[in-house]
Amino acid sequence: MDVNPEELGEYAEGDILFPPSNGARNGLTAVSARWPNGVIPFVISPYFNAQQQRLIYDAMDDYHKYTCIRFKPYTGEESDYIRITAGNTGCWSSVGRIGGRQDINLQVPGCLTQKGTVVHELMHAVGFLHEHSRYERDEYVDILWNNIAQGHAHNFNKAVPEVTHAFGVGYDYGSVMHYSSTAFSRNNQLKTIVPKVSKIPM
Repeated sequence: MDVNPEELGEYAEGDILFPPSNGARNGLTAVSARWPNGVIPFVISPYFNAQQQRLIYDAMDDYHKYTCIRFKPYTGEESDYIRITAGNTGCWSSVGRIGGRQDINLQVPGCLTQKGTVVHELMHAVGFLHEHSRYERDEYVDILWNNIAQGHAHNFNKAVPEVTHAFGVGYDYGSVMHYSSTAFSRNNQLKTIVPKVSKIPM
């Protein structure tokens, strides 16, 4: 079984890059982490080929169709913006606006095999943590700690309620921000996350 590309990076929860000056989690409850008026300036690395760039633009188009978030090309005048890079370090992003230039990395080709991976990393930049990291997640899923690969248990830490908020949205097993049932499995097959209610797909 192939490893989820979002698990390729050696970052918090696989793909979250914390700002060097702030090891704490930032979520949408922090006004400073929000993008003014929901507009996110961006620049895309020239190392992506035309097909890969198209996939990135298609992911952004999903935000334009279904949300109030708007991605717009960086003009050089904005103080805060995202740069989408193609480094050989997995798929990762900071959470929310951190100030200045912030990178989203999409390793080629692994992070660009499906649009959902791009949507996922962009959503971190918007300000969302993983669904399975919600502080009340134990009401909905069980974490099978013995099945988690050695050294990766921290990827299942819960967010603290003081800095995160669900804004009235229920737990979403099918969210693009929810990792698979075998995320960080010690053999890529054993389940690490299972719904408390059977037969709910993840």
